[in-house]
Amino acid sequence: MQKVILFYKFVPVDDPETVKFWQRNLCERLNLKGRIIVAEQGINATLGGDIKDVKRYVREMKEHSLFRGIQYKWSDGTGDDFPKLSVKVKPELVAFKKPEEVEVDQNGVVGGGEHLSPQQVHKLIEERGEEVVFFDGRNRYEAQAGRFKKAVVPDTETTRDFIRELDSGKYDHLKDRPIITYCTGGVRCEILSVLMKNRGFKEVYQIDGGIVKYGEEYNDEGYWEGTLYIFDNRMTQRFSDKAKDIGECTHCQGKTSNFENCANVACNKLVMICAGCFDKTTCSDTCAKLLVA
Repeated sequence: MQKVILFYKFVPVDDPETVKFWQRNLCERLNLKGRIIVAEQGINATLGGDIKDVKRYVREMKEHSLFRGIQYKWSDGTGDDFPKLSVKVKPELVAFKKPEEVEVDQNGVVGGGEHLSPQQVHKLIEERGEEVVFFDGRNRYEAQAGRFKKAVVPDTETTRDFIRELDSGKYDHLKDRPIITYCTGGVRCEILSVLMKNRGFKEVYQIDGGIVKYGEEYNDEGYWEGTLYIFDNRMTQRFSDKAKDIGECTHCQGKTSNFENCANVACNKLVMICAGCFDKTTCSDTCAKLLVA
């Protein structure tokens, strides 16, 4: 049986390079593939492989003083969902390009949004109704496949675009409303919620465990709709057989959850293309003409 785990932990790491080499050796010994980022802020990873090897990895992580208490999100998949093992040291765990605004201590990110369990999300909406705003903490293309109902989706192509969006003033009217930030597994919202609070958003929350944990709890019976974009060869994940395709094909606007890379290598943009339009492998007429030329 094959499994994939998604996890992170914000904790001060004095020597990221040493942790990097330990992680690489550990994963190679256990035949795990995926991506690991190590920073002075902590660790963030998605790994896949045989379930016995993944469990062994988790056990060894629990034995390390820095990485106890991590919440692992499990899903079906294989190590083959990842082309290789990548372990890198980076200046930030999530590249918002604002490390000076983020403080991390032994308890995690300092001053972030309050964590809400999926049940607490529903309770807040029951109490506050339409006053509550879902705020997408992912890149815009991820939201095309799935998002929370009536969510605000910022105009972002990369994580660092959030600073421009937040500073633009276009969301200032939301600063006095309860904001629930959300992202795939929760790691981006740890930082995003701090950045929002620093800019005057008064009541900011984050879903504990992200969309993954919410989907495990409510499947497609709650406020989530569509499929979840994930960063491996699976591309998207459905929480149940009731999941809807809410994305639109870039060519015919038909409903789909399928992503493809534009065949124009110079573009390589990730776009949604339905089964009926597979022969149209580019994102636009412009790229199609360039291929012919």
